[in-house]
Amino acid sequence: MYWRLWLNRIVVTAMAVLTDALAINIALYMTYIWVRPLNIEGQAQFDNTPVSAIWMFLAILNVVMFVTFVTTGLYALPRGVSRIDESFKILFSVTIGVLLTYIINLLAPQFGWIDVPLDSVLLLGGLVTLISMAVFFRIVYRTTLSHLRRRGFDQRRILIIGALDPGQLVYRSISRDASLGYRVMGFASDAVPEGATVANSLVLCNFAGIGTTIRNHGIDLVIVALSGRASHELFDIIMSAEDEHVEVKLYPDAFTLITNNVISDNDVAGLPLLNVRNGALANPLNQLLKRLFDLAFASALLILLSPLMLLIALLIKLESKGPAFFIQPRVGIDGKPFPTIKFRTMRVDAPNLANWTTQDDPRKTKIGAILRKTSLDELPNFINVIRGEMSVVGPRPEQEVWVERFSQQIPYYMRRHKQKAGVTGWAQANGLRGDTSIEDRTRYDLYYVENWSLLFDIKICIKTFVDIVTGRNKGY
Repeated sequence: MYWRLWLNRIVVTAMAVLTDALAINIALYMTYIWVRPLNIEGQAQFDNTPVSAIWMFLAILNVVMFVTFVTTGLYALPRGVSRIDESFKILFSVTIGVLLTYIINLLAPQFGWIDVPLDSVLLLGGLVTLISMAVFFRIVYRTTLSHLRRRGFDQRRILIIGALDPGQLVYRSISRDASLGYRVMGFASDAVPEGATVANSLVLCNFAGIGTTIRNHGIDLVIVALSGRASHELFDIIMSAEDEHVEVKLYPDAFTLITNNVISDNDVAGLPLLNVRNGALANPLNQLLKRLFDLAFASALLILLSPLMLLIALLIKLESKGPAFFIQPRVGIDGKPFPTIKFRTMRVDAPNLANWTTQDDPRKTKIGAILRKTSLDELPNFINVIRGEMSVVGPRPEQEVWVERFSQQIPYYMRRHKQKAGVTGWAQANGLRGDTSIEDRTRYDLYYVENWSLLFDIKICIKTFVDIVTGRNKGY
């Protein structure tokens, strides 16, 4: 489902980029044919310019226009944007793009390039032609895209939460214009029984079945249209939808129940909806980026530290009988267990004596105490990273018995398992490891899940390393 959405988005964006490129270059050709001859002196200067310089100018103009269009948001417009709003944005973007290209052209001799002579007639005539063609081609693009969406291309499947008046209003607004590519699959409601027909659409489930319905019907957009609900009820409903990694929007009736740091203005079919911030790792491209970082980081570290790891394994074997590695099931992504690999730091019979590690745990071996203090016992976790069971950064994995207990005691605890477990994490980087408050650790883990970025991962890795080296973050 996620890849279908992103593939559609890539195709639609590529269509827009190609449309704009075609418009810009046709406009340049028209300027050359019709505007250039208007100034005889300027035409002579232009015609005496080396062809290589003209081609360089054209390349720079195309690149600058693309960067300007991206920066001004012309490739991130909402589906229902008006043609007038889009045209004004094009006017602004093209004007900025032409101005930047003109400045670069003036500076060209400073870099050893030949500048292209641009008289006022050619410059102003070209600007008007560029704007006109860009607007015209965008209208053709929007018309074509609307036609394709009516025929089923790039459709977004919507589940409306709430089948009473707010939900019915949302349904009518969305169904009014098929060219936007929205398709309401049905409602979720506790007030109207499942299977009932509301506004020509079915009630698919109650609130408890939202997650299953999203999966079964391929829902990729959830609109919450409820009023009079307690804040904790609304939060539970939103979380059940977000757990399926779908986009969630709120009808304004629910605005006061959500804090300002999780919303942004949005618009669907003319409705002033509010966008609930999804975790960054719901984005497949971010998932790929994080995976590439994990593979690069873990591979480099395992290669560099392989002599040290061999020495540690030898010391463990020399001190006590038993394997050098300790393999134990821990709970990872989606609550599924996987075998974590660590250096053994305790007696072989340690799991039979206790499950939770304490600061002065008598089960530790001498070399084990050093390994735990320096966190070197966790180096084999990077093998789990290579295998795809863990990430370099993420919530630390717990044993199944503790996950079951914590999930019953701590609200939204299981949301930390929506991402891969990590060798280190935001909680550990803030000194929360070992026998520390699980509530505090959960808060840090959830913050990380909702605010991931590659820079955030790098920051956590650096902070973890510095804290271990300086002794501020000791394990036990």
